[in-house]
Amino acid sequence: MELLDESIVPEHARDVKLDAREFADAHIRPNAEEYFSSGEYPWEILEAGQEAGLVAQDIGEEYGGRGLSLIEILAVAEEFFRADAGIALTLQLASFGAEIVEEYGSEEQKEEYLRPVAECEQITGLAVSEPETGSDLAGMTTRADKRGAEATEGSGAAAEKDGDEYVLNGEKYWIGNAVEADWLTVYARTGDDEENRYGNHSLFIVPTDAEGYHAEHIPEKMGMRASKQGHVVFDDCRIPEENLIGHEGTGFMILAEFFNHGRVVVAGHGLGLAAAAIEEAWEFTHGREAFGRDVSDFQAVQHGLAEMRMDFESSRALTYRAAEKVTEGDDAGLWAAMAKTTATETAVDCAEQGMQFHGGRSVLSDRRIARVYRDVRIPVIYEGANEIQRNLVYNQS
Repeated sequence: MELLDESIVPEHARDVKLDAREFADAHIRPNAEEYFSSGEYPWEILEAGQEAGLVAQDIGEEYGGRGLSLIEILAVAEEFFRADAGIALTLQLASFGAEIVEEYGSEEQKEEYLRPVAECEQITGLAVSEPETGSDLAGMTTRADKRGAEATEGSGAAAEKDGDEYVLNGEKYWIGNAVEADWLTVYARTGDDEENRYGNHSLFIVPTDAEGYHAEHIPEKMGMRASKQGHVVFDDCRIPEENLIGHEGTGFMILAEFFNHGRVVVAGHGLGLAAAAIEEAWEFTHGREAFGRDVSDFQAVQHGLAEMRMDFESSRALTYRAAEKVTEGDDAGLWAAMAKTTATETAVDCAEQGMQFHGGRSVLSDRRIARVYRDVRIPVIYEGANEIQRNLVYNQS
């Protein structure tokens, strides 16, 4: 049974999909249990992925990348996440947010910050969520005003213009590579117009060695332990005015478009995890006896496996269609939200059924199904919780 077959994958994405599968089999899968147990950052695997041309390569060729399409990145994602979600997330977060700089940044920004990421000399990350606010981009409880740090105490990340600099104060939370990255793309409030709720935020390039930038790892997570997220505190963190990406007040709209692409990739995360759960369930129930019969002979088991397969194939078909729709700009928000929600929840359902089939062995920490069960709880939340995605589907239908 080959769940991630290439028949649904457009021909132009099949070579990189094969490369991703071979890399996953050689570097990710054999190390999955070790890194899940240790919770260490997989630097060696990240470096191997960079050398293999499978990290940060959606960046254009003119800036040192391969210019991989959304569909190609999706094909890579499902292969990586089938092998292990934590390591896979590390590989994909190494350039998270850099695509915004490529699309909206100045040529100077692209040369100074984007090229080193594409050429695998640096890694980056995107800082949006805050301790008290996650999916509501326009409702971040952050402020920016002429009074400086006192105006934003305890309220999240904020940006205040001060001559030819911006001064950032506040906090960001759940930030991938907050500690490891060389720089982040940071979403911060620069306005307070109640009649223009979607025009109050902007995006900035913030080097992590800037004075006033402080980051620490969030305590260990239940899943995806090889991927590191952090808590960032900005304390009068000054950055040059030229580190503004695009124009003031355009941050919300830029992120909304960016997340359409990201949610399709996250659907790929779900597909990879669902495939892993189905593989484990199938293998465990075939060739194992109970009550004098092969476990797979029980109709209840057969129906459970059938449901898993049908849900998976439906989700995968929707996801690849969504990738085409987003690429074409055809109701991108609608299709991205549907794919992300469906695929990640399919992963949850398949993992739960797989755990049930494994019985008592499902709770053993060295079991792949146990790792998958923990990991699937995370993609239903990041890139916009699925409750928010349902709002988007309804409002854009």
